[in-house]
Amino acid sequence: MLKKIDRGALFLEKQQKIFRCPKCHREMTQKEKSLICVNGHRFDLAKKGTLYFLDHQIKTEYDNEMFAPRGRMIRSGMYQPVIEKIADVIQLGNMLDVGCGEGSFLQQINQLKANPVNIGFDIAKEGIYLASNQPVDAFWCVADLTNLPFTDQSFDTILNIFSPSHYREFKRVMKPDGCVVKVIPQAGYLKELRAVYHPDGEAYSNEAVIQRFTEELHIDHRERVTYEFQIPEENRLDLLEMSPLEWQVSADVKSNLAKNPLKTITVDIEILKGH
Repeated sequence: MLKKIDRGALFLEKQQKIFRCPKCHREMTQKEKSLICVNGHRFDLAKKGTLYFLDHQIKTEYDNEMFAPRGRMIRSGMYQPVIEKIADVIQLGNMLDVGCGEGSFLQQINQLKANPVNIGFDIAKEGIYLASNQPVDAFWCVADLTNLPFTDQSFDTILNIFSPSHYREFKRVMKPDGCVVKVIPQAGYLKELRAVYHPDGEAYSNEAVIQRFTEELHIDHRERVTYEFQIPEENRLDLLEMSPLEWQVSADVKSNLAKNPLKTITVDIEILKGH
């Protein structure tokens, strides 16, 4: 069985034309376990077979304590109806998962509709290290959403699940007949958790995000998916730790909820597909 770094090198050998240098935007070639551009900028594979495309360290609030529970919740089936809808609307070919976290969404989608080329990236290296353990044929890297290390017109589907967008870069790396599939939380998303964590919070809305998508891209498909999920007992504490909702919550509130965890949670999202 190949080591992760050797699998990564094989991927780069086959797919080097997908990558461009994030520093000078020139083409790159694979040499052994590295990508090197014509100006000599070099990016070396880590032992986990991942590439780090940033020129400086980024500290994010997303860490293993959040990524691991998120992965367990995705694998518990919490998002299965959403994953099935996404699999229906993606275009087979080269897929880019923007803000992929620990990679569970990309892995689950490929179980339903396997893409020949899968690349996931995130700005948080902790997520990418976890993603490298996913049982899926994919390449993982740490990169900046606003300066993608990929060549023009490289991807058939750009997947954008619960993560920020940068439409200029999306349009640049998307093939002429490609698409962006964006998943946006709607008003009822995790409402039971929000009611406990932020009982006096404002009504939750992502209408501005949806409006921006419709301004930037031509809509091919739009669908709202809403349901209640019965949380398996072993995942009830994972739910409390998987979301940024808990970052500003007092220890007392978290402790009370941990003693009396939620048994059901609402998933309420909008899927947008555009080109």
